[in-house]
Amino acid sequence: MVQVPVLAIHGGAGTINREALSAEAEREYRGALQSILEKGRDALTAGASALDAVTLAVSMLEDCPLFNAGRGAVYTSAETHEMDAAIMDGSTLRTGALSCVHGVKNPIRAARVVMEQSPHVLMTSDGAMAFLREHGVEFMPDAYFDTEHRLAQLHQAQARQPGAAVLDHDGAAAASKLSFAGNPLDEKTKMGTVGLDSRGNLAAATSTGGMTNKLPGRVGDTPIVGAGCYADDGVAVSCTGSGEYFIRLVVGHDVAARVRYQGASLEDAVRAVLARVGELGGTGGLIAVDKMGHVTLPFISEGMYRGCVRGAEAPLVAIYGQEEGC
Repeated sequence: MVQVPVLAIHGGAGTINREALSAEAEREYRGALQSILEKGRDALTAGASALDAVTLAVSMLEDCPLFNAGRGAVYTSAETHEMDAAIMDGSTLRTGALSCVHGVKNPIRAARVVMEQSPHVLMTSDGAMAFLREHGVEFMPDAYFDTEHRLAQLHQAQARQPGAAVLDHDGAAAASKLSFAGNPLDEKTKMGTVGLDSRGNLAAATSTGGMTNKLPGRVGDTPIVGAGCYADDGVAVSCTGSGEYFIRLVVGHDVAARVRYQGASLEDAVRAVLARVGELGGTGGLIAVDKMGHVTLPFISEGMYRGCVRGAEAPLVAIYGQEEGC
């Protein structure tokens, strides 16, 4: 049976900060999400695998400085960039993940190299980067990742809360009042996508620069398989939010387990898991797709960059809560 392919993406969830967003900036965000979905849709309808489609979508998010991954990654307390990424093939349970890497142009493509070219699931820091160089992964100079608005976020966060790590748009909201009016959300940001291809295979991919002013060496939920990113033959999940809470609750796997073992619908499973995140004090959201092509993009915050596309249809994108279609 041929399955209608599906692709969903997210770029962070959090508290609406509408006054920090100009009409031009909103068009830019929505346009970026739509362009990524269109490219992913075209790949899937041409017969690409779910794994290839999610790789493409997240690499495009990483290339866009609007988003906290790859080129737009936030700064650590030491004014450096440390990035995490993970990718998972639901049809085989093969997984590749990276933490605390720097200089890697597209961490999601590098995570796939770990999956396909090493015997490991998760690699980190200098050893990971040496391995990636040996396998021809593209690196960029530090200046490629330096952006003025991210540096403003860092300095403002350090002035307000010395020594405290700040979830991406907690810093962006304050910095926007000084120098950058480009972020509509006070968001907890990872970039991620989930996909279902025409053969019924699922995949998930997630990438992030982490938290503004985080201590060097901090690792969030993104590269921890089953926490921020997970896919099996029934469900694919990519998370965004308060990483420490998503790790404690193993959110991605919990969603898949509720569907598999309880027979829960995809919607009921994700709502129940996010409710637990909220009970612990966390915020954020996730995107998920199941083997039947059902898609859900819920969040326990005021908004989430998000979008989805089914078959050859036009993509749907949204930023704020209660937008039709997403």
